Amino acid sequence: MSKQWRNWARTESSRPVLDLAPRSVAQAVRTIERARETGHTVKPIGASHSFTAIGATDGIRLSMERLRGLVDVDLERGQVTLWAGTHLWELPAILNPLGLALENMGDIDRQTISGATSTGTHGTGLQFGGLATRIVGATLLTGTGDVLTVNAHENADLLPAVQLGLGALGVLLTVTVQCVPRFVLRAVEAPAQLDEVLRTYAERNEQADHFEFYWFPHTASTRTKTNTRLPIGEDKQPLSALSRVLDEELMNNVMLGAVVGFEGLVPSTTPAINRAIASVSSRRTYSDESHRVFVTNRRVRFREMEYALPFETIPEVMRELQHLIERKRFRVSFPVEVRAARADELWLSTASGRQSGYIAVHRYWRDRDHEYFREVEALFRAHDGRPHWGKMHTMRADDLRTTYAKFDDFVSLRDRLDPDRIFANDYLRRVLGD
Repeated sequence: MSKQWRNWARTESSRPVLDLAPRSVAQAVRTIERARETGHTVKPIGASHSFTAIGATDGIRLSMERLRGLVDVDLERGQVTLWAGTHLWELPAILNPLGLALENMGDIDRQTISGATSTGTHGTGLQFGGLATRIVGATLLTGTGDVLTVNAHENADLLPAVQLGLGALGVLLTVTVQCVPRFVLRAVEAPAQLDEVLRTYAERNEQADHFEFYWFPHTASTRTKTNTRLPIGEDKQPLSALSRVLDEELMNNVMLGAVVGFEGLVPSTTPAINRAIASVSSRRTYSDESHRVFVTNRRVRFREMEYALPFETIPEVMRELQHLIERKRFRVSFPVEVRAARADELWLSTASGRQSGYIAVHRYWRDRDHEYFREVEALFRAHDGRPHWGKMHTMRADDLRTTYAKFDDFVSLRDRLDPDRIFANDYLRRVLGD
């Protein structure tokens, strides 16, 4: 009997009829054949770090945990082919000896490479796209049991869909990633007033390699982070071991967990606590290997909703969000995160066809008040927002069709690669239709 599946945020669960973890392409193919014979669906799963039910199934749960590591490397092109179950946190040990690195990363690296790209994981920086834009090839196991090679030379027309496929087109077995030479990031973290950051939002993003900021609700304060890319030979000034323990472990995990837990019990204290936290925010500068600067260790469980919006609307939407929180008297302990990305041509990318800004809102995982997310989502949708595929939202296929020019093309390709809906689940039925 299979065990219950739960995602990291504990927002979704399901009980598959069977758990399988193939060790080879042949074993994965046999899984699809078995599913077709028995009438079961199949759901490939990575690290279960999505906040939605995209990984839920009552059919066969196909774990990719035994298909991990390096498959091949093309040093001349700077490309690596990885098994789909490889975690992002495993990549530095693979890429560093090759003199390579990911071009950009988000601030969490617990996901698998296939899960992160299939749901649209992204970092920040107007010159850079999401992680899926760096996928230049893949091996895809379709719902008909066929194994397709997808790259610039074979099945090239499928690549803009397969790069970010939601797990709806098939099982990613391998992915080929376009990397860059290893580099150093210099990070400058500094407090700033929200009004000033919003007034200069476009300039800050245009002048920096990577810019993001965190706004503390119930305050006028933000914490900005500006990253500058430097050659690998540049002298590094990394955070000390003590600083990492104090800032990342004590403050970002132990203290944050205690604070949000207390605020959940006594919500009236949230504004005062947020103001106290914002008041002690200080400036710091450090530099290190890119992955050590991009990624933050986060152990406090939370729920998250993130929408991509037209880049130029971010200041207006943030001001409306500030007024919404005040008007509705919401008590919000987690900071709001704001990032950006360049436009791309992936069919279902949240930045498809437009330069995008991202606003992410969070709740402590034990907080069952959903009104905050409902109201914020309505605000985002009013500005033509697109939900992050791996984070909480309520949009349906008919809603999404109006904002994605290639939506129907994706659905048609799904009909071709998975005509019997071997990879369907409730989430995909909601966002793609039957």
